[in-house]
Amino acid sequence: MIAVVDYGMGNLRSVQKAFQFLGLDARIGSDKTLLLDASHIVLPGVGAFSDAAAALRRDGLDEELKRQAASGKPLLGICLGMQLLFDRSFEDGEHRGLSLVPGEVERFDVGDLKVPHIGWNTVRVVKDTPLFAGADDLSFYFVHSYHAAGVAPDCVETVCEYGCEFVSSVNRDNVYGVQFHPEKSGEAGLKLLKNFGGVA
Repeated sequence: MIAVVDYGMGNLRSVQKAFQFLGLDARIGSDKTLLLDASHIVLPGVGAFSDAAAALRRDGLDEELKRQAASGKPLLGICLGMQLLFDRSFEDGEHRGLSLVPGEVERFDVGDLKVPHIGWNTVRVVKDTPLFAGADDLSFYFVHSYHAAGVAPDCVETVCEYGCEFVSSVNRDNVYGVQFHPEKSGEAGLKLLKNFGGVA
């Protein structure tokens, strides 16, 4: 069973429906027992980093996610959920993350290009991991104003171009993060979610 973490921020239902379309059991909730019973955990997210981090701490979900990650359980952060995996974010101040992947989050500085970065973009795989196994299409849908920076090189899974090269997905042991929205990315996104569901 895949637990989709509900902390009040994210398109939980669309993530759940994508897994269900693939025939995978995905359940939305914030109960720690759900996370304990799950075989896989997904941390989605849309909105401000500070609000999201505060919500996780308020419900004790930050420490529970760290415990589950330390146990070896596969964990996938999506969009803001990926950003929460890092040490800190500089969105509207400086805010502490989960420190599951070394790195931080900063605003795009891309000259005349529009921020947020919205739309389809192609990623380039720089580290072979199960998430992108067998992937022919590497085009995914993005919506974000902030991106990962200072990520340890061995944790960078894919990169992407938007006025500069930025980290579009990460992996550290059993912890994965994608800046794009696989649940909005058609066949390529479904392939990635299916691959995650198969990670032991």
